[in-house]
Amino acid sequence: MTSLPERSLLVKQHLDEAGIRADIVVLPESARTAADAAAAIGCEISAIANSLVFLADGNPVLVMTSGGHRADLGTLARSIGADEVSMAPAAVVREWTGQAIGGVAPVGHPAPLPTYIDETLRSHDRIWAAAGHPHTVMPLTFDSLQALTRGIVIPVA
Repeated sequence: MTSLPERSLLVKQHLDEAGIRADIVVLPESARTAADAAAAIGCEISAIANSLVFLADGNPVLVMTSGGHRADLGTLARSIGADEVSMAPAAVVREWTGQAIGGVAPVGHPAPLPTYIDETLRSHDRIWAAAGHPHTVMPLTFDSLQALTRGIVIPVA
């Protein structure tokens, strides 16, 4: 078995503590984009759960979006009750998650972020999320993602 990067080991610990059985997969190539991840895994791009950090009225939030579409900032703002939503800069993502863009997992952050989940992910039996490093991914169900993150299901597009 390939050893996991340190950040992925932390994600695995969160999975174990939540009672969620999901094997973290180490990919030979980076999966920094949904298209890269889907190609490496062999799944539909819409089954990729992107972990995106946004600033909602200046406060960081994590939004798990389907790789099948882009999050619409106006829809996102209305869905979470914010006046203004923007993508967080890379430095903010790293500060709040401890992980690099392209490898941000739904968990394993220094402190939990308010989390929202794209309702369209519900249509997949299995979804794939980054596991703390650009070379690691993990399979989850929609229900396990929601239980793991305590995320609120919303429309994002």
